[in-house]
Amino acid sequence: MLEKLKEELVELHLELPRNHLVVWTGGNVSARDAETGLIVIKPSGVRYEELRPEHLVVLDLEGRKIEGKLKPSSDTASHLYIYQHRPDVGGVVHTHSTYATAFAAVNKPIPVVLTAIADEFGGPIPCGGFALIGDEAIGKVVVESIGKSPAVLLKNHGVFTIGKDARSAVKAAIMTEDNAKTVWLAMQIGVPDEISAEDVEKLHARYTHVYGQ
Repeated sequence: MLEKLKEELVELHLELPRNHLVVWTGGNVSARDAETGLIVIKPSGVRYEELRPEHLVVLDLEGRKIEGKLKPSSDTASHLYIYQHRPDVGGVVHTHSTYATAFAAVNKPIPVVLTAIADEFGGPIPCGGFALIGDEAIGKVVVESIGKSPAVLLKNHGVFTIGKDARSAVKAAIMTEDNAKTVWLAMQIGVPDEISAEDVEKLHARYTHVYGQ
């Protein structure tokens, strides 16, 4: 079931190592099927290069397995919590990408010092609190801390991104790491100037409503 969505998710998972957002089997992508409301997620501990559509696990919103022979990701409960509390979300991504996670390690948001951050995130990329892996705790921190941003850092942990679909969430994860790297490099030179809230709002509105086809 949901074969087209599974194939898309396999391709999107490959974007994570391709963009240096994950190593080995860390991280995952999930998607909500718009018609059925079912969730498709990566199985736990399977390498990206070996991932096939038939490996993906299909769950309902309460976490009951609908299809799949493998165990779902260890982050499944947190993904489900996000979907339960954010009906607008159709895709969730988790990574431990290097530069963004460095900010998370010191419990600092990524400041809005680049137009690219204003465009994509509409403000600083926030950093939420610490939570242990394995249940809904991380999902709760994501929902409580992410605000209007498509990305949030988790203290001492990594990055979660959301989107209207899985592709949008993967894009947000890629943009988070790209901007985190540039901001970190800028901080080695000096103290970057933050963009004013008024200009951030204008940049985000243009990017959201005017940019693209």
